[in-house]
Amino acid sequence: MSRASYRKLSLTTLLATVGVILWGAFVRATGSGAGCGSHWPTCNGEIVPRAPNVATMIELFHRVTSGLLGFLVLGLVIAAFRTFPKGHPARGTSLATLFFLITEALVGAGLVLLELVAENRSLARGYWMAAHLVNTFLLLALTTLMVWYGHRDVRPRISGPWGGRFTVALVLLTLVGMSGAIAALGDTLFPSTSLAAGIAADLSPGAHALLRLRVIHPFLAGAGATYLLYLAGTLAGRAPSPAGKRLASWTGGLVLAQLVIGFGNLALLAPTWMQIVHLLLADAVWIATVLLAAEVTSGAPLPDGSERIAAPAGS
Repeated sequence: MSRASYRKLSLTTLLATVGVILWGAFVRATGSGAGCGSHWPTCNGEIVPRAPNVATMIELFHRVTSGLLGFLVLGLVIAAFRTFPKGHPARGTSLATLFFLITEALVGAGLVLLELVAENRSLARGYWMAAHLVNTFLLLALTTLMVWYGHRDVRPRISGPWGGRFTVALVLLTLVGMSGAIAALGDTLFPSTSLAAGIAADLSPGAHALLRLRVIHPFLAGAGATYLLYLAGTLAGRAPSPAGKRLASWTGGLVLAQLVIGFGNLALLAPTWMQIVHLLLADAVWIATVLLAAEVTSGAPLPDGSERIAAPAGS
């Protein structure tokens, strides 16, 4: 397979992954997670359910598109082994992508089989949602790297000052995502009638644990946004490659857009469409940060040990 064909396949896989993630959020926001009952992989005990209702169709569509994504990722693995030579990091990354797609499906199956869907308000569901988010971010990161490997033949490194800073950024974004998953679950299960009523519920000692945990998200989001804006702002002026500068600018812009949407989501009491947009931007920020980290940390350090960034190989 040519590099051009590989790049198209990897980008298609990444876009499809984001689409499946967003539809999964729609399943949760509409309370359709129990649309197929407590059955998996069948739907209400059938391969093709008869006389399905709306919730069943929403959940079934999610399962079908997830299955189609599996074929895309399998194709990506085959393409990586045909396109890149032995020892190229794209091969191992493609296998890791397939692994985390499988674990993503298993976490989804666990939610259904344990009935941690629809109107289930247990704290255990919140923990599962947070774990689901971590797995989703890992899957997205690996699929993003597959796109990046279509343009680069060098492995990103976590050593050095920039590797450490990006490790902090990615950990912060993961914590923001985990708290956001719990906050979104609280928004779905305990809809507020007003912003004041929602804040009061968050701060009430007698409120449900999912509501009291929801208040953590804005603080983590603020910390993560501040750090990432600092990092992107610094790199926008210091990255020698045009790709690095563009990625830094895009990352900073997406973070600012996410902050605006986050405040809008809070003010509008988290309508379903706004939750989907919020998640889309969260995925976009994560993807941009992974690409920026790969672009920057793949550059070789200068002999004098300065923190200036060398241009990545192949630039």
